[in-house]
Amino acid sequence: MRRDTTPRMRKVNELLREVIADAVTSLKDPGLGFLTITGVDTSPDLRTAVVFYSVLGSQEDREATAAALGRATPRIQAIEGSQIRMKYTPRLTFLVDVSIEEGEKIDRLLRDVIDGSEREWG
Repeated sequence: MRRDTTPRMRKVNELLREVIADAVTSLKDPGLGFLTITGVDTSPDLRTAVVFYSVLGSQEDREATAAALGRATPRIQAIEGSQIRMKYTPRLTFLVDVSIEEGEKIDRLLRDVIDGSEREWG
C-alpha cells in the first residue's frame, strides 16, 4: 500500500474498505473462505482501487476465495457505487495481503533466534 497518501485519500481508502468489507459479508458464495479486507489503495484519479485481503486457511481456501472474489467483483462494485457518492466508482482489483504471513514468518525467525541464544547461554 502507498505510504504517501493525503488525508483525503486516506479517508477515501478507509471508506471504501468499510463498504467493501460489508459487501463481502453479504455475499452468499460458498467459495468465500474466512476473509478479512485489510486495506484499500485508491489511485489518485479515483478510477481504480486495489483491495488487499487475507484468508484464513489452506492454499486451496485462498484460491477458492480469489475465484469467488473475481466472480463477485461486479456485485461489490455495484454496492460500492450505490453507497458512496463519488464522481467515479473505482474499478476494483483484489490482491492477497501477504503482510500477515510475512509478520508470522518474522515472528517465527525471532523465536528461533531467542530459543537458540537461550540454549547457548543456558
